[in-house]
Amino acid sequence: MFNKILIANRGEIACRVIKTARKMGIGTVAIYSDADKNALHVEMADEAVHIGPPPANQSYIVIDKVMAAIKQSGAQAVHPGYGFLSENAKFAEALEDAGVEFVGPPKRAIEAMGDKITSKKLAQEAGVSTVPGYMGLIEDADEAVKISNEIGYPVMIKASAGGGGKGMRIAWNDEEAREGFQSSKNEAANSFGDDRIFIEKFVTQPRHIEIQVLCDKHGNGIYLGERECSIQRRNQKVVEEAPSPFLDEATRKAMGEQAVALAKAVGYASAGTVEFIVDGEKNFYFLEMNTRLQVEHPVTELITGVDLVEQMIRVAAGEKLAITQDDVKLTGWAIENRLYAEDPYRNFLPSIGRLTRYRPPEEVAAGPMLANGKWQGEAPEGETAVRNDTGVYEGGEISMYYDPMIAKLCTWGPDRASAIEAMRVALDSFEVEGIGHNLPFVAAVMDHPKFVSGDMTTAFIAEEYPDGFEGVELPENQLRRVAAAAAAMYRVAEIRRTRVSGRMDNHERKVGKHWVVSLQGRQFPVKVKADKQGSTVRFEDGSKLRVASDWTPGSRLARISIDGAPLVLKVDKITSGYRLRTRGADLKVNVRTPRQAELAALMPEKQAPDTSKLLLCPMPGLIVKVNVEVGDEVQEGQALCTVEAMKMENILRAERKGVVSKINAGAGDSLAVDDVIMEFE
Repeated sequence: MFNKILIANRGEIACRVIKTARKMGIGTVAIYSDADKNALHVEMADEAVHIGPPPANQSYIVIDKVMAAIKQSGAQAVHPGYGFLSENAKFAEALEDAGVEFVGPPKRAIEAMGDKITSKKLAQEAGVSTVPGYMGLIEDADEAVKISNEIGYPVMIKASAGGGGKGMRIAWNDEEAREGFQSSKNEAANSFGDDRIFIEKFVTQPRHIEIQVLCDKHGNGIYLGERECSIQRRNQKVVEEAPSPFLDEATRKAMGEQAVALAKAVGYASAGTVEFIVDGEKNFYFLEMNTRLQVEHPVTELITGVDLVEQMIRVAAGEKLAITQDDVKLTGWAIENRLYAEDPYRNFLPSIGRLTRYRPPEEVAAGPMLANGKWQGEAPEGETAVRNDTGVYEGGEISMYYDPMIAKLCTWGPDRASAIEAMRVALDSFEVEGIGHNLPFVAAVMDHPKFVSGDMTTAFIAEEYPDGFEGVELPENQLRRVAAAAAAMYRVAEIRRTRVSGRMDNHERKVGKHWVVSLQGRQFPVKVKADKQGSTVRFEDGSKLRVASDWTPGSRLARISIDGAPLVLKVDKITSGYRLRTRGADLKVNVRTPRQAELAALMPEKQAPDTSKLLLCPMPGLIVKVNVEVGDEVQEGQALCTVEAMKMENILRAERKGVVSKINAGAGDSLAVDDVIMEFE
């Protein structure tokens, strides 16, 4: 076994590998750019080596710099994580030449399956059903448009060396094919150092289901069930679960056996994933093989009890698999939500800055995969687990140079319903401040009827949120629960205030029982009757809710019981009430006396400033291109400029017809959120 491993990556996956290496008694070496000198993975590793400036193409994906770090540290093996150099055959070859083990598949397998074009050709030759497409390289945008027309719209434009949604676009017409080709090419070059592009038919209404395979260097191979990854945005997975709510055992077995056969055909050795699209009749088609660890691997670990990183290291060290196919048992259900530094209220555009508050929910071990990573057999009845894989900390910076993922929050339960409920509570308990993030959105998904029923496709987000995410409107029963909690909390705060003021000895007489709670455009007159165990909140219609909590004024998180059912609230004090966040909703909640409520109803609402004639920068980023000039007449939907942030290019379009009167920024300019890019007459 190795004594020292270098992790050729950063962020949460580097931290994840370090945890398993530490458990195995293996020393670890981190690499870091200027932007990551204070990163969590650097702090966690036993050693750290600086490799260059912030951009990945000047640091993390420069093979010579990584090789120099390996030589300097004396590491015997390298785990590449995912992204960066994880599927780079030249890197695997360089390691082989240097006598350093690659914790991944052989170079020939990476070349055969890591390249999306080659893998499709090999799959076709092996008799595997594949999606129609053009497997050759595409030279320019004109050729991309021609090929797209031959295949038939819609088409998927993809980077050959791509992954993680980078270098990928869907085009529905010639204009989108032309724009998508150039953006995909640029993103591919920046993210992978390889700008080759191919095009395939985009299959509508598919489910994205992938099989986890594990092979050793002795010809043994197994599959560890499947993961459903259909909840995607911009072709990037957001929610994953294992197993899939759609597959039956026969389809699972057929997909698994086909995946293993494909892996063995290319001499695969390590953990890998074979991705399929599956239609409504459970017909499945090979999509691609990822010759690396997947972002969503924790859900497989949670239902199988197998530490995939440990298995990768053992395979790289030449050990035989200690697990046979008969040993693989799927226990319970696991769900992963990816927490991204993306603002859902700004069309999920990247957000950067300092994490002024970062408090994940407490991790809880249960089920087959406990904290020590050892197989535990049957799942304990009624228990749930919480796992959070992260690479950040409170006070740390979210950089514009890298992928916007902050953490992967996972829950496990004996069944799907319990795993979903555990996730709801965990999301409500997750405190993140200082940046825009997608916690409200994934919380909304967990409550969406289509997700709860398991009836979703890769078009879920586009179909259910066609105009973007605008927040959550809580149903009546949830509003009443929040209103009751707010009234009880406000009463406790008022009692404390009168005690501190010292104005009256008998504070109970000072604080009234009648309140009016206003939230989400509704008003709930209530009467609060308190005792030592909690409060009973009575509504105008005579209904009652029992509220119990140990919340104290000033606490940012409130764990409350409403008639015995849990309610978790993120709490910020505002005038005459609170800002409360729960289940994806962001609520301004006012708690007033009846007289105060009467007067508040007479106050005019503050009007937002008119920005309809301005193009504002929606996120911190770099202007790549300006498509118009002063005096140009633009049409609705016309591309105005391109802003790059976190390795993604974002095309900003005109919302309505107009004439450009002023341009304030040009290519190469770095802008902050809401900086004015251009103005219109």
